[in-house]
Amino acid sequence: MKRKKLTALMTALAMTTGLLAGCGGSDGKTESAAADTAGTETAADAAKTEEDAAKDDAADTDTEEKDAAASSAAGTGEAVTIWYYWETEGHQVALDQVIQDYNGSQDQYEVTAKYVPFADFKKQLSIGASADELPDIAILDSPDHASYVEMGIFEDLTGKFDVGNYYEGTVNSCTVDGKLYGVPFGVNCLALYYNEDMLTEAGCEVPTTWDELMTTAKALTTDSVSGLALCSVQNEEGTFNFVPWLWSTGATSYDINNENGIRALTYIQDLVNEGVMSKECINWTQGDVMNQFIAGNVAMMENGPWQIPTMQSEAPDLNWKVTLIPKDTEYSSVLGGENYAVINGGNVEGALDFLTYATSEEQVKFMMDKFGYISADKNIAANQFEADSPYQPFVEELNYAMPRGPLAEWPSVSDAISLAFNQVITGTATPQDAAAEAQATIDGIVQ
Repeated sequence: MKRKKLTALMTALAMTTGLLAGCGGSDGKTESAAADTAGTETAADAAKTEEDAAKDDAADTDTEEKDAAASSAAGTGEAVTIWYYWETEGHQVALDQVIQDYNGSQDQYEVTAKYVPFADFKKQLSIGASADELPDIAILDSPDHASYVEMGIFEDLTGKFDVGNYYEGTVNSCTVDGKLYGVPFGVNCLALYYNEDMLTEAGCEVPTTWDELMTTAKALTTDSVSGLALCSVQNEEGTFNFVPWLWSTGATSYDINNENGIRALTYIQDLVNEGVMSKECINWTQGDVMNQFIAGNVAMMENGPWQIPTMQSEAPDLNWKVTLIPKDTEYSSVLGGENYAVINGGNVEGALDFLTYATSEEQVKFMMDKFGYISADKNIAANQFEADSPYQPFVEELNYAMPRGPLAEWPSVSDAISLAFNQVITGTATPQDAAAEAQATIDGIVQ
């Protein structure tokens, strides 16, 4: 909106300048005639002056026309700004391409994007809210969405944007108190990778339940190979990898000190005690787990689809496949990815117009391919990959994936969960004690 006002002001100034130039030309001719009468300028000089003035007027007119054409080509529509935190160059380039395509497709709005480091994102939104210098769209991590909603800066999009075809979990991640405060950008989740050659050699079938997974992991474990690995670091990354096991029992993130929650913690502890999962997992990020799998040190791993491009390029001869995470009582996975959020008080109409374009099938497929993500729109995701694509199991897994939260205090809840998860792996607490400690912390946060 500010850009539109500035453009109007510049146009008004340009028109005023043109009018003044016309007056100046008229005055110049009068002055030339007076000078000729006084004998201080020859008729030829006067004629030349008039000719030069005419040329200048023509040049000014031509310049104004060219400037107008250039402005029209560059786009002088109402400004729509986007903030994002992606550091990956490929992600930035993909978003920029969609923005350029959108700007070239219409002249009512002009979208620009700005990178804000992830660690500073919430701080910048808070400062921007105080200084009335917010973007029109923010692209943010889905589990943080609820905490941003509490800042009161997001537009209620209920009834303004159709998310009827989106995966339920993605919509839940940006829904607070029954109101929609965002549009899912793209998603990922976790599934089980397995080394097909190792399973075949051990005579094992692909596991579908916890009992089958334990049996298979034992058969695959040798002196040099661990049957299973999953990132178990004590932070949000660890929580991300543990909650599918917790939720598979029927427990929730907020009610862990019960039979179901204790069973999930016990199962993870048993994997370590039975020797099929290394305690080193507490030091392995998801990238480290992938590297162990590529190196042949791990037969099965829990990981996400963003690893597929790296695995295909770095281990082209490795024979691996992906399946659903084995279940206890129900299949489960965890939702990852980002959401769009529209800032209230900003250019809401322009933001929604861009989102309509950016969430079209062509643009979504382009960005998801560059990101290694899956469309949050089920209809697009269903046709995003070939049937034999390694991404396809993740599409199926999304039917069972749930978001972390949504809760403004989710980071603190996550800390309690990852601590309990870590304690049972290292043996510093029993599953019962770890669950009780986590529950006490969580109760103090959410009550």
